[in-house]
Amino acid sequence: MMSEAQHHARAAKFAARNRVNNVATFLALSAMAFGLFWLFWILIETVRLGIGGLNLAALTQMTPPPNEEGGLANAIYGSVLMVGLATLVGTPIGVMAGIYLAEFDRSGWLANLTRFVNDILLSAPSIVIGLFVYAIAVSPFHTFSGAAGVLALALIVIPVVIRTTENMLQLVPAGLREAAYALGAPKWKVIISITLKAARAGVITGVLLAVARIAGETAPLLFTALSNQFWTSSLGQPMASLPVTIFKFAMSPYENWQQLAWAGVFLITLAVLSLNIAARVLTRSKS
Repeated sequence: MMSEAQHHARAAKFAARNRVNNVATFLALSAMAFGLFWLFWILIETVRLGIGGLNLAALTQMTPPPNEEGGLANAIYGSVLMVGLATLVGTPIGVMAGIYLAEFDRSGWLANLTRFVNDILLSAPSIVIGLFVYAIAVSPFHTFSGAAGVLALALIVIPVVIRTTENMLQLVPAGLREAAYALGAPKWKVIISITLKAARAGVITGVLLAVARIAGETAPLLFTALSNQFWTSSLGQPMASLPVTIFKFAMSPYENWQQLAWAGVFLITLAVLSLNIAARVLTRSKS
């Protein structure tokens, strides 16, 4: 039988733990509420000011001189072109590197070195990548270019896709591979038809997250593609982009430029939100 003193001691200990738990819960909820407050405030201001500057002219006209009417058509086109090409360049490289790390060499020296370099690229500031591409693709040719911007964005896409592809392939049960090998399927066929197909949703999610990340990058494009007030489809010339245009217009004293900057912020936020929702839907449907 538990003595009365032991009962009171246990009750006191339980009460103390309960108080600590309540304090920890309160602090956690307070931190969450603090973060959500600023997040919703940013989103509300983005929607309020962004919709105010968004109209048909903003989507169809070129970036204007100060105090004149215009839009963001060339910047939108430049962003879509550079982000799309960077995704097309970076995704195959990232997927193939992830397949190698997950299927061919999980613990060799080359795999460990690749993971180490990939971790550095994942954590490296984007401005460092922009300076690197400037040194190898802009300075030697004495001109900014859309191609250099594509290269900089692709270098941001690659490590994200590598990490996601490797992780998703490692989650595929080994029994699926063994069953395919037992039927006489070659390794390349197993990877394409079994493991990669099973991890397809996760890989696509990683690609979408990489696209969402580069969609708002400004620093790499400042050092590579720079900007252009006119419509250009040539990757050998400076090319306008939404992030750089927003940066330039938001810092200006001109009201029409500031309105267009907010419209650009709203468009980028909407695009990134859509990509993240798509990634969540794919992940949830897979699970």
